[in-house]
Amino acid sequence: MNLLRSLIFMVLQTVLTVFFSLVALLSFPFSAHTRYRMITGYNRIVIWLARWVLGIRYVVKGAENLPDQPAVVLAKHQSAWETVAFLFLFPPVSPVIKQELLNVPFFGWAFRMLSPIAIDRGAGREALKQIVARGKEKIAQGFWVLVFPEGTRVAPGEKGRYGIGGGWLAAESGVPIVPVAHNAGEVWPKNAFIKRPGTITVSIGPAIDTAGKSAAELTRAVEAWIEAEMARLPPAAARQ
Repeated sequence: MNLLRSLIFMVLQTVLTVFFSLVALLSFPFSAHTRYRMITGYNRIVIWLARWVLGIRYVVKGAENLPDQPAVVLAKHQSAWETVAFLFLFPPVSPVIKQELLNVPFFGWAFRMLSPIAIDRGAGREALKQIVARGKEKIAQGFWVLVFPEGTRVAPGEKGRYGIGGGWLAAESGVPIVPVAHNAGEVWPKNAFIKRPGTITVSIGPAIDTAGKSAAELTRAVEAWIEAEMARLPPAAARQ
């Protein structure tokens, strides 16, 4: 049954991707915020399909912790689910992504219209400078910035090395950091075709004030909160 559901979902998502890539191209004359609202209709529909086709639901804890001003969101990275859902669960965000994603047919074309912060992850310190420079521009435009500090998706129960790019941007721009934990990888595993039904818990932590703190200090604080919260999250598959 999960195989059949996953196949149906893949077909529907592919059709949506092609359609919204055309919507994205047609949105070019509009402002950045209008383009964002138009294109992220795709994200809402995909997560809706995930619920009704795959049986993947979600709950959000700690939404009251979101500040009134733009912030840098530093989140756990386990699957493709959060890369889709976070673009509408949070205020308009500019995600930091690897540059090669923009070259993916259809998907990459639509992503370009969202003006993400695309970096060359092999560029070292230059990539950090790109995050800070582009991040400040997006914050000035009223966007939040979404960073996955581990850089790549990790399996449930595992932890990657937390990079300082998001902490550096927050420290340089003076905006708060919002740490986020979730367990999406339990039902939508990394690179897995077959998804499993269950309820994803997204936990939003208290905003971290960045005044007078270094990027390294902020990164350590984020890592400590996220990893501690990961240990407290209920198993996704057990919460049908």
